[in-house]
Amino acid sequence: MRHIGHFIGGKHVAGTSGHSGDVFDPASGEITAKVAMANASEVDKAVAAANAAWPAWAATPPLRRARTMFKLRELLERDRRELSAIVTSEHGKVLSDADGEVQRGLEVVEFASGIPHLLKGEYTDQVGTGIDAWSIRQPLGVVAGITPFNFPIMVPLWMIPVALATGNCFVLKPSEKDPSVALKLADLMKEAGVPDGVFSVVQGGRDAVEAIIAHPGIAAISFVGSTAIAETIYRGGTSAGKRVQALGGAKNHMVIMPDANIDDAVDALMGSAYGAAGERCMAVSVAVTVGSAGDALMSKLAPRVRALKVAPGVDPDAEMGPLVTREHLEKVRGYVDTGVKEGADLVVDGRGLKLQGYENGFFLGGCLFDNVTADMRIYKEEIFGPVLSVMRAPDVATATKLINAHQYGNGVALFTNDGGVARDFTQAIQIGMVGINVPIPVPMAFHSFGGWKQSLFGDHHIYGMEGVRFYTRYKAVTQRWTAGTRRGPEFTMPTPGR
Repeated sequence: MRHIGHFIGGKHVAGTSGHSGDVFDPASGEITAKVAMANASEVDKAVAAANAAWPAWAATPPLRRARTMFKLRELLERDRRELSAIVTSEHGKVLSDADGEVQRGLEVVEFASGIPHLLKGEYTDQVGTGIDAWSIRQPLGVVAGITPFNFPIMVPLWMIPVALATGNCFVLKPSEKDPSVALKLADLMKEAGVPDGVFSVVQGGRDAVEAIIAHPGIAAISFVGSTAIAETIYRGGTSAGKRVQALGGAKNHMVIMPDANIDDAVDALMGSAYGAAGERCMAVSVAVTVGSAGDALMSKLAPRVRALKVAPGVDPDAEMGPLVTREHLEKVRGYVDTGVKEGADLVVDGRGLKLQGYENGFFLGGCLFDNVTADMRIYKEEIFGPVLSVMRAPDVATATKLINAHQYGNGVALFTNDGGVARDFTQAIQIGMVGINVPIPVPMAFHSFGGWKQSLFGDHHIYGMEGVRFYTRYKAVTQRWTAGTRRGPEFTMPTPGR
């Protein structure tokens, strides 16, 4: 049995807590490894190594830190097939999707490679007689990231490159469900020239998370996961004096107007609702059809869902792989049961799917509900599986009101050929990320990712310039050289502009 440990102080180390968790192959259902579950002592060792490394790393010129990001990008590209294979082996998503995950992480590394330019401050000459002023951004110190199972390489790469390039040290607590790729990333960091202690990986579950929240040596926490845990981490972290960005759950809608290209809308729904088995925070889980679009959409969508190719992620023909664990499979299946009891029309039922040779795998076929209403649990709650709900609205105003009333505000899409409708919708919708004829509007690395309402706790979105601001403190400097001229005491509020 393979044992997965930690990476602390530039070395792979075994767990010492005596506790471990099971890691599965989702396609077969077999246990493939045991992962160490850190306690507070092991978190403290990682933080101590980071604190020891931080002064020298913070003093490293930004250009040299940027060069490590350039090298990391080269190494990630070199080993992207291996990284994708590791992701698929423990998460279950198809290889092409895992490769896309690596690519989206690479883009943030590329963004962080320009950090010297991004850290430039502002300078004002002569704000007062003989007085100059300027601003700088400085790193926080040791920061931590707690990342989810659904993107075990991409989400860490949304955090780590920006944090390191701005001069911080980083402690990563990856998901215990698919922990191996974090250790591969640690090896690449070291090969890229990141000094020992600057980046560490601490495996584990709740005990490790609680230790990170409470640790006085950690200045900030980045989190991506469910809303309940995001709120807990935000409240606990901020109460402990930390800066926190905590991205939570989602219920992403796609509005289909009567003038939309229905074939394009169906293609978009297939990829966004069923890609990665729906285990995406940006998955479209609700299609809101306006007017006559409903029947036209369902007539083409239902056959496509029935024909969805479900297979192990390593199958080159697979469109959708298994869910990550049996526990999560049962949870998603339970939501489908609930939807039937609530009166929604289950047009496509994927609960009975069994694959020959993979009978113990965590597979669920695509599920499609029609005539879902806003009072149903399958609409209110995040399912995080291959379950798409279709709702009907008489007009775009009703659809907009419906979406704005939902507790989540992560992403939304509108499919239409009317630019005026699109413009009005973009202005009126209360959602953090909007796509017009784009089903999964994940911003590029030089923008920033984040939702509204219960989808984000904290003031900063993740990566991009929002990430630079999150991982740095702003400092304003005002300076006078008197050239030997004494001014005497001044008892009024200083007004250098006079």
